[in-house]
Amino acid sequence: MQKYRIHRFSKLTGLSPHVIRAWERRYGLVTPIRGNNRYRLYTDDDVVLFRYLKSQVDQGMAIGELSEQGRDNLQERARRVFVDTYHEPPPSERLLIELSQALEENDRAGFERKLNGSLAVIPFEEALHRCLLPLQERVGQLWHDGRLGIGQEHYASNQIKQKIFSALNQFQTSDEGPVVVIACPANEWHEVAAMTAAYVCRARGCRVHYLGANLPIPELAAYCQRNRPACVLLSVTIMGSSDEARALAQEVAGAIVPLSPVGIGGQGIQAHTEVFLQENIIVFQDLNALDRFVFSLKR
Repeated sequence: MQKYRIHRFSKLTGLSPHVIRAWERRYGLVTPIRGNNRYRLYTDDDVVLFRYLKSQVDQGMAIGELSEQGRDNLQERARRVFVDTYHEPPPSERLLIELSQALEENDRAGFERKLNGSLAVIPFEEALHRCLLPLQERVGQLWHDGRLGIGQEHYASNQIKQKIFSALNQFQTSDEGPVVVIACPANEWHEVAAMTAAYVCRARGCRVHYLGANLPIPELAAYCQRNRPACVLLSVTIMGSSDEARALAQEVAGAIVPLSPVGIGGQGIQAHTEVFLQENIIVFQDLNALDRFVFSLKR
């Protein structure tokens, strides 16, 4: 989760620094972290909350009345509104072209400067949709077209995974919230989508157990037997025949569905949706569908 100094936070929320400080001082609606230089630092959660508060005030609500509801209730409502109204912003085409060109030219320093710079100026969740996920797709296509070698593809993918892991590590450990186990089944090595799901779940207040790539279903079932999660999420990027999809669905249904609800997503699943639905496995078509499901866990 990124952190922003007050002037950047002001631009992201549409509120002046004076109003932000007043709401902080009078109503205790935010408690910014203090950096090493003592500057106030605000988080992505603070951005979502203050955008919501501004929208309510713009509609005629008094900030004093809103503050009486308490930060936790307001934060939950802000997240729900975010899910209901959020539309994935279009990727930054110019940035993707520049990043792709840097990869093709083996300009590692240029690639990392552009990538790091793009992530520094927008909330991380927006960066996921505008930069990281489109970049992963673009890199895969460049490799498929023979314009990038496998080493370059691995380098770019690992850069993307590092960014997501870094954002995940910014969250504080919590003993509250539903437990969600996230993994990729055996022989599935592409984990950017699974890591993205982990970030979304963690940002919505879940306790995430991220188990990574290439996990056999019996081992996943044994883990779930010990931890009893509220749900299990699987990511599949590549799926072969319908027979392979059916075999996976039946294995998951037999080993894990009796222990916990299971949801599955990823590009490899979309052509086999009915196979999984028949086994009482939830299929997520996109991250917004996952978002809605995660909020239902917390009711």
